Amino acid sequence: MFNKQRLMVVGVTAFLITALGACSGGGDGGTDSTGSATATGQGSEDTTQQAPPQADTVSGLRDTVRHLSRQTVKATRPHMVRRCTSATRRVRHSASTGTGTKRKTRTWYTTERYQDCEKVRSGTETYRRVVRPERWCVSLDDVGGDTARDDVWYQVTYATYDEALGTHEHTRMRFTPTGTGC
Repeated sequence: MFNKQRLMVVGVTAFLITALGACSGGGDGGTDSTGSATATGQGSEDTTQQAPPQADTVSGLRDTVRHLSRQTVKATRPHMVRRCTSATRRVRHSASTGTGTKRKTRTWYTTERYQDCEKVRSGTETYRRVVRPERWCVSLDDVGGDTARDDVWYQVTYATYDEALGTHEHTRMRFTPTGTGC
């Protein structure tokens, strides 16, 4: 199994290297002012590659808006409490006086009190677990100018949702979605 995955990775890497080498075009192409690759080859078809549109921004005609409220369920979890006990430990102290051969070290011990704390389980507690977070969605028609792409749902921020509510149907909208589907 592992060898098949490795072989697949090698094949994809080789394909990408070949494709990128072909796209660079050597000496018969370059880039224009927008950074798009241009070709000076022969032929009647347009071989100019356009830079892809901003991938995170979508545009289309407003179709429908939808608000999905947050959905929670009652759940239980262990209730943890902090339990502390008093404890003592013996601490060693030392002090040195003098230098060289006349150096003397005095050692003494004291008892230090401290709290030894730990979290322990003490029953259970109930809480509200979020099953579905709150979402605001907008459906677009003619996404990216493609009339075949209708009823595509995008998750958006509340501000974009509010803006979509204030517009009429089939009004052109452009926004940055937070997710896809609804």
